[in-house]
Amino acid sequence: MQTQIASWARDTDYGREADAILRRCVHCGFCTATCPTYQVLGDELDGPRGRIYLIKQMLEGAEPTQSTQTHLDRCLTCRNCETTCPSGVEYGHLIDIGRSLVEQRVRRPLPQRLKRALLRRGLTSRWFAPAMRLGQVLRPMLPAALRAKVPERRAVGTLPDPRLHGRQVLMLAGCVQPAMMPTIDAATVRVLHALGIGATVARGGGCCGAINLHLDDPSTALAQMRANVDSWWPFVESGKVEAIVMNATGCGAMVKEYAYHLRNDPAYAERAARIVALVRDISEVLAPHAGVLRERLGQPVKAAFHPPCTLQHWQGLRPLADTLLTDLGFELQPFADRHLCCGSAGAYSVMQPEMATTLRDRKLAAIGPTAPDVILSANIGCITHLQSGTSTPVRHWIEVLDERLREAGTPAPAAIPQP
Repeated sequence: MQTQIASWARDTDYGREADAILRRCVHCGFCTATCPTYQVLGDELDGPRGRIYLIKQMLEGAEPTQSTQTHLDRCLTCRNCETTCPSGVEYGHLIDIGRSLVEQRVRRPLPQRLKRALLRRGLTSRWFAPAMRLGQVLRPMLPAALRAKVPERRAVGTLPDPRLHGRQVLMLAGCVQPAMMPTIDAATVRVLHALGIGATVARGGGCCGAINLHLDDPSTALAQMRANVDSWWPFVESGKVEAIVMNATGCGAMVKEYAYHLRNDPAYAERAARIVALVRDISEVLAPHAGVLRERLGQPVKAAFHPPCTLQHWQGLRPLADTLLTDLGFELQPFADRHLCCGSAGAYSVMQPEMATTLRDRKLAAIGPTAPDVILSANIGCITHLQSGTSTPVRHWIEVLDERLREAGTPAPAAIPQP
């Protein structure tokens, strides 16, 4: 694609990056065939190619409008188009640049600004956990729409003492997952313990930065990234950990891009690159040990596996995850359009509820005929979103694996000493 970047952007870092990305696009349109919003709306401007043209026009001097902003907002950032693109267009980075430029030039209506600010601050606040616990207590009395956003609370169970093992890994403190579904972290720690690996959450870290980055506050997102790097660095520098393990694919996808986001920060660029080299999705950690785990498991489980976009399109781990789950005795049921987004996409289901619900229902309609005992996924947003539309249990696969190990009689872990 030929470009004529405007003088105000031509010599900037974002202008040069956007120009290089735009020039790779050959207008082929393969991306539209796998774009969820284009499939639903049928509008060229609600597909990757159309959004690329809008961003190109803006960088060449055209003034963006609220319509421009709306079309960019509707993008799920699922990156399915990147998986499809034969030219290697880094659409995810381009859409971030486009949204940032539009945000500087188009003032959002007040309700939108308030909603986005509430999500940015509320989801990452220290008050989120007590608010979620209260919501879970009052869940039967909540309106249906709100109840769907509040998962039922389950017992966490006994946690192992990570000091029992020579092999050590770190885990992300996170923001919403420990409050909404603490069982995911607990299950991860127990499964790693069963393999002789101790897992620790370093103090001082927190949200991976994705929420603020995608809700128009990149400076706060970068500060959160630096805080995580700082919390992990003593462990990394000393060589005490072999990996930084992610059990939420949205967080894992974001942390694997820390080197990109901090590339121009002289104090953090090198550290971020070292961090990224150690980041592993939990499926990557368990894959070499699938045979050992399978020997300890009981009967197979009939399941449908929805691979989150951040697993399959951002990280390219769907084949590995499919193989791992099959090796672990999950009888995965095939269904149509596994490559398409379920509509969760972080805060998208709150900001774009109509589109999110449509995509959720399409996904569940595809899964329904397979009649699985459980729907598996690997990201808390997908799990919560899908569960809001079905009575079939939707779980993180690591939780189900942990339960199967315990049912099969895997020895209980030594408890962590309580302060």
